[in-house]
Amino acid sequence: MSSATPPYEVTLENVAHVLQNDTRVKLAGVDVDGMLRGKLVSKKKFLSIVADGFGFCSVIFGWDMHDRTYFKELAISNKENGYRDLVAVPDLSSFRRIPWENNVPFFLVSFLDPDTKEPVCACPRGLLKSALGKAEAAGYRAMAGAEYEFYQFRVPETHSNPERNASATATFLKENPVESLPSLTEGMFGYSLTRPIHNQDYYYGVFDACEQFNCEIEGWHTESGPGVYEAALQFGEAKEMADKAGLFKYVVKSIGTKHGITPTFMAKPREGLPGNSGHMHISLVSSDGKNAFIRDTPDPNPPYPDVAYLSDLGRHFLAGVLTGLPDIMPMFAPTVNSYKRLVENFWAPVTVSWGLEHRAASIRLITPPTASAKATRLEVRVPGADANPHFVLAAVVALGWRGVEKKLEIPVPPLSKGEDMGGASDKGVRLAKSLREATTAFMRKDSVAREVFGDAFVEHFGGTREHEVRLWEEAVTDWEVRRYIETV
Repeated sequence: MSSATPPYEVTLENVAHVLQNDTRVKLAGVDVDGMLRGKLVSKKKFLSIVADGFGFCSVIFGWDMHDRTYFKELAISNKENGYRDLVAVPDLSSFRRIPWENNVPFFLVSFLDPDTKEPVCACPRGLLKSALGKAEAAGYRAMAGAEYEFYQFRVPETHSNPERNASATATFLKENPVESLPSLTEGMFGYSLTRPIHNQDYYYGVFDACEQFNCEIEGWHTESGPGVYEAALQFGEAKEMADKAGLFKYVVKSIGTKHGITPTFMAKPREGLPGNSGHMHISLVSSDGKNAFIRDTPDPNPPYPDVAYLSDLGRHFLAGVLTGLPDIMPMFAPTVNSYKRLVENFWAPVTVSWGLEHRAASIRLITPPTASAKATRLEVRVPGADANPHFVLAAVVALGWRGVEKKLEIPVPPLSKGEDMGGASDKGVRLAKSLREATTAFMRKDSVAREVFGDAFVEHFGGTREHEVRLWEEAVTDWEVRRYIETV
């Protein structure tokens, strides 16, 4: 069968026919770190659970990305509830076939509480669906685009693990310094037409696999940095974009494994070089398909010239994101490493800032006269490539719609052209400099995060970030040993 997504809707009535020539199905859900967690099941098993779901161990919300249970017992999965099962319900609209695995059928699942049958508070797909609910109830749909930068390394051959895959890279790093991991290509050469030829089968393999796996790439090029690529995914509805962004990482890692390449989406893999961004573009469209951020005629007396072409709804949406930004930072920058990217002078935002076509600001406003009216949107530039795309889009939509509901005013003037963040004209507050600082703001009693997402989610996700901070604070790094082993 073709690996492409079928040109029809998969339903409970026709799913058995769709899978008539298959014997197995792959299922996966998304955890809080944005990682896919799943399994392969027989077709018979899948058809028996497709309507009502199946039991999936809640421990995926009780441990971290390396399967270490959290220091603090959290509510979803713990010893007291026996790490009970959640209900995992397949989303038939997510149907794809995995082209690099003999076109095995693939479905995403969402996680429900076994007692209430409501979405689990920390289920990324459920959180985004809830965040979109208010805007959809008012007659709007959120549209989004995602851009990812990522470094790529060649997997070294080792005596203990001759197979060149990501596990071999992990083995190599147990015995060798990180600096010795070879980059896919050397030097700084953004937008190169020749560098991709060095790894042509991989480069085109990723592009083609994304097309077949329904997470299409719109633009694909080298970025400035050794072995760095950037992909812009095809624009679409936000709920689908979040899935596609997560699946894009799955494609890259899978194809990379077949070519002896380890891609990394961590925010700052190399000291002294730019980090990996995960920019998100967002707009709202009305029921008739019109971009709701468009102002039909320019405002003759705008509060700032930058918003002359931005609708009142768009201004309130922008104000909502800016106002809530400091309180949801762990959703945009979820790891200790995230904050190594968010530093001055590395093309990454560090303050609550915005501006028309301003790439140094946290939010780049894109409107006429520099863009077509139908392309009017916000580019949220704070998230790194390490962020969970479901959480990023949930936060942007929830904060933006809060601004619409409360008719918030833009809290700071635009960043002046030619002005860097933190300069004299930057009136925005400095964003958190560490995961600890960000998590403290996120979890405080009066945080905007609690207002828009509720206490249950904030306590759970905040607890997972406290776990990450504790692991970091207990770690002894190479830098410390090199600096102090002889001299102190």
